[in-house]
Amino acid sequence: MDCAGRRPLRNVCESGKAVITVETKISDIIANPAFGKYGRFLFMPEFVKRGMWLKDYATQFPLNNQALYARDLNRMVELAERGMLTFHDIYTAEEKRRDPDKANTALLFFHGKSGAPFAVANAGGAFYYVGLLQESIPHCLELSRRGYNAFALYYRVNPGWERAYEDLARALVYIFDHAVEFGVSTENYSLWGASAGARMAASLGSYGTSRYGEREIPKPVTVVMQYTGHTEHTKDDPPTFVAVGDNDWIADWRVMKRRVDAIAAEGTATEFYLYPGVGHGFGIGTGTAAEGWINDAIAFWERNMKSIY
Repeated sequence: MDCAGRRPLRNVCESGKAVITVETKISDIIANPAFGKYGRFLFMPEFVKRGMWLKDYATQFPLNNQALYARDLNRMVELAERGMLTFHDIYTAEEKRRDPDKANTALLFFHGKSGAPFAVANAGGAFYYVGLLQESIPHCLELSRRGYNAFALYYRVNPGWERAYEDLARALVYIFDHAVEFGVSTENYSLWGASAGARMAASLGSYGTSRYGEREIPKPVTVVMQYTGHTEHTKDDPPTFVAVGDNDWIADWRVMKRRVDAIAAEGTATEFYLYPGVGHGFGIGTGTAAEGWINDAIAFWERNMKSIY
């Protein structure tokens, strides 16, 4: 048994608790009791090899923040053990029986202050995978640390993008339906997204949930987008914040700037941040010129809230 009284996870023990390190095996992290049946959603299966350590997994991504991955995973274990991180199915057992692919969805709830607004963060992955650990979990950890309620969505991928949009619409309605249980305000919520996830956030902000098969609910008061080539917009888009690097060979910053300018021309609040020397997939930007961008995004969201909670 480990020093927490559980089955060994090959982790280092500090202060009586199992600790995830860069040399912890991915399979052991997935099996950590704190994550229950949802541990499989923390990693992109296409990038996991048998016996792989966390440090080897991290080397496959742009910033290789293996120490940050370990830190964030340890924070998640701690939060889960305190009941401040919970996991939820957005589809019923019957819906998953009729469509087994719907079992490949999950909503991770990072609890903030009771009655505070919520944000939903959507990671990228070109609709082939979902990079929660890279592009939504770090955001949610920071938002919940600030007192906001934050949800990270694991959505269906490959083939196509339509199901991902449907999953986000369902997740939003699910949160609204369980708002009292979650202790979240349904006023002043925001949608966040990176790359493919930014397309999802922007589209739901533009068109609402009814376009994707769910009942209509109020639109978000803010959309926060990172590095995407999404171009569609409407006259009724929510206030929009954009963060992108000038060295991004996937999402040209000029495309994002044109969209933001078009939204601003309708009289909608926007902010556009371009970071020198930064490429695609910078997440929360630690160690890059984009570091701290999330502070500006939160401030923008707060300025566009319609009431003080």
